[in-house]
Amino acid sequence: MAAIPLISARNLTKVYAMGGEEVRALDGVSLTINSGDYVAVTGASGSGKSTFMNLLGALDRPTGGHLSVGGEDLSEIEPGNLAGFRNQMVGFVFQQFNLLARTTAVDNVALPLLYAGIDSAERRKKAIACLKLLGLGDRLGHHPSQLSGGQQQRVAIARALVNDPSILLADEPTGALDTQTSTEIMAVFDKLNADGITIILVTHEQEVADHARRQLVFRDGRVLEDRS
Repeated sequence: MAAIPLISARNLTKVYAMGGEEVRALDGVSLTINSGDYVAVTGASGSGKSTFMNLLGALDRPTGGHLSVGGEDLSEIEPGNLAGFRNQMVGFVFQQFNLLARTTAVDNVALPLLYAGIDSAERRKKAIACLKLLGLGDRLGHHPSQLSGGQQQRVAIARALVNDPSILLADEPTGALDTQTSTEIMAVFDKLNADGITIILVTHEQEVADHARRQLVFRDGRVLEDRS
């Protein structure tokens, strides 16, 4: 029996109304992504890649078509339950880190667990474990301003992992980093995928995309290429 895909999109569309006109950000995207895949989503600005990522992470809802993630039909989840779905299923990594400036590394990482209702001792235990996994065991009490860009992104990755998500979504994760630090961060993603975590990253840098085993090239809201 064939395995059920982790992500299944069929004829997925997303239309925005802008200035009285309709803009089709996604125009009939159909694809599947399996558990353990390592996928790079590329394309020019306005090609639909960020819209696709937002739909996968339940940050936005499709206008038409079908999208299921982890066996859940996202169109059938009540709006009030989407945050819970995101917190359990998806870890997010962003270009600008999005860390709380006045909060230590360990408390930044523990934040999703607070939203999940986990008690403080368990939150701290899991946050420390994730930071040690990312090589930041000696930076637990540091604030973002005391960390380099690469260290801040590692904290952000640890925060994305703390809830044991099925999918790690990364939006231009090296966009704010220099070349050497970008290489180090991509080595982190490579290891996480080797450990079994499904990774989907949006990037405009071919060097970053080449780390993935599969590349989706978007143009005008459609998948132009799907290559291994």
